[in-house]
Amino acid sequence: MPKTQHWQWYVEEFAPTEQHHHAIDEQLFAGRSEFQQVAVVRSPVFGKMLVLDGDTQSSQADEKIYHEALVHPALAAAQDRREVLILGGGEGATLRETLRCPEVVRATMVDIDALVIDLSKKYLGEWSAGAFDDLRARVIVGDALAFMRSDADRYGTIVSDLTEPLADSPSHPLFNDEVFKLIKSRLADGGVYVLQASTAAVHNAALHCMMARTLRRHYAHVVSFSTHVPAFDTEWAFLACSDRIDLARLDAEVIDAYCARLTGENFFYDSVTHRRLFSLPLYLRRMLAAGGDTF
Repeated sequence: MPKTQHWQWYVEEFAPTEQHHHAIDEQLFAGRSEFQQVAVVRSPVFGKMLVLDGDTQSSQADEKIYHEALVHPALAAAQDRREVLILGGGEGATLRETLRCPEVVRATMVDIDALVIDLSKKYLGEWSAGAFDDLRARVIVGDALAFMRSDADRYGTIVSDLTEPLADSPSHPLFNDEVFKLIKSRLADGGVYVLQASTAAVHNAALHCMMARTLRRHYAHVVSFSTHVPAFDTEWAFLACSDRIDLARLDAEVIDAYCARLTGENFFYDSVTHRRLFSLPLYLRRMLAAGGDTF
């Protein structure tokens, strides 16, 4: 009879009545920073994984799905790609995808947790792929809110790769009308603000819809898009916000021309994928159209 493998398990609790289990065959780091619990583990299915406060942030097998979806629709649509601001993104993968665009002159990344950045450099070098050493990268360890209050620059694209705004998350203070007004004040005319925006599955899309309803108070166009991220074991949602551009209506020719200029090859995103990202299921369209709670 074949030998049974006795795995260790990383258990991700989505709700008191729902858990998702990942077998792990190596724990590279586990500890606590000043702000959150941090772990880097290796899964036989997904490879290396970054886990913050018990939630999977990205995995080696599919992080490009998440990071290409977060970055490239916004950059493809932006009228000015020279200056990009990234809020969060400690792994360096959002920075990597941003710097693949040759029109980016400077990408400023602000993340509060130095330990996450250091661990990502040590264990997850594939995520950043040299982005931290790119001369166009300006990496700031600090509070994103304090940075925006002191920073006078304006950006053609602002990418928010912060953790979900749950009550016990260090990102929670960054999701309210005051902060959204501040972010918009740092956005250049015709620019795009894009953010990861929680889950879009039928049983737990309420937080995403609340985020969308709040942002509608600030932008003419607030559009949801989503894709399945296997390591997250759910449909994951994003929001694209602009006063000038509706990303759901972006022409395929514009997307294809943008992708052709990127360095390296895309894994996930192109004009066909773009249509799929913005083709939302009926249940989610109905939830987004309905009234409800806001921040």
